[in-house]
Amino acid sequence: MPEVALEHVTKTFRSRYKETVAVDDASLRVDDKQLLVILGPSGSGKSTLLRLVAGLEYPDIGEIFIGDRDVTYLAPKERDIGMVFQSYAIYPFMSVFDNISLPLRLRKIRKDEIRKKVDEVTRYLGISELLTRRPSELSGGQMQRVALARCIVRNPTVFLFDEPLSNLDERLRVETRSYLKRLQRELGVTTLYVTHDQEEAMTIADRIVIVDQGKIQQVGIPEEIYQKPANTFVAKFIGTPPINIIPCAIKKAEDAIHLIHDKIHLKVPGYLSQNLKGYDQDEILLGVRPTAINVSKHASSEDNWVGCRIYLSEFVGRSRYMMLESDGTLLRAIVDPEIDLTVGENAHFTVDFRKDVHLFDKKTERRLS
Repeated sequence: MPEVALEHVTKTFRSRYKETVAVDDASLRVDDKQLLVILGPSGSGKSTLLRLVAGLEYPDIGEIFIGDRDVTYLAPKERDIGMVFQSYAIYPFMSVFDNISLPLRLRKIRKDEIRKKVDEVTRYLGISELLTRRPSELSGGQMQRVALARCIVRNPTVFLFDEPLSNLDERLRVETRSYLKRLQRELGVTTLYVTHDQEEAMTIADRIVIVDQGKIQQVGIPEEIYQKPANTFVAKFIGTPPINIIPCAIKKAEDAIHLIHDKIHLKVPGYLSQNLKGYDQDEILLGVRPTAINVSKHASSEDNWVGCRIYLSEFVGRSRYMMLESDGTLLRAIVDPEIDLTVGENAHFTVDFRKDVHLFDKKTERRLS
């Protein structure tokens, strides 16, 4: 299966009153047989990127390649792609068999060959018994598999998925995303998958591209996106609960560097302070994931313990989400579910710099390596 590449692609939508840059100078490569997830909030341009690859939109600037072919201005039918939409786009007046076989009938393939291909694909997807039903008789999960079958039966070189699971309930979504990942691996088809769900992206992706306001913010494997976010947007978008971003003044002394925000004073350990010794700014953004905040009823003799009040506490099974208030600053923490602290109680917290802690430039919001 071929690679997919976008080179300096820009797409602007124009109306009578304004211009909106949906994709801004995007360059991206999807390797052969890879599942790349395009992740971002609503209105970030992720679906437009997919539509550009599909040929449903054409770029103002830039080039799009599928394999060695320049498909920038080719019609969708000339690109050899299969696409599954959020709405499934199943014809309600057709049977399941007719919906799945439609792409083959449009190609004027022989009836016996169509029957053979449809039977093969529906057995593979476990929906052979549904062939005589109408869409109104199907569940959401069944309709999603019918849409997949219609996509697969064409034997395309590239799969494009535009939030295909967003109409399913949580349990079915979890089951289906695992199924989709296995299906893509077995078929070995190069795949672009759009979603706004970070958990969905982290579980199924070989690589993730994060998009915001039409710009690509970071591309990497899921572990890299989480552990080494390129900027504060990526850091805040990935992770549940979200990362804490604390603006801090930098106080440099001979023996240590301290980060100060109101009454929060944190001594930076030596291995991390190396990033700040040559730093010429007086302020920085400290990113602390909730997993890096330790909470206790009493402070120990160690440095960096800060007084706080329990502002919110949520039991979520194997852990407890807490919101801490310290002199007007709210911080999220993930703690042991059995912790002996309730809402309104005074407590103490400290930051474990060995865990998920990041430093960002305050002006550019880029991560310091």
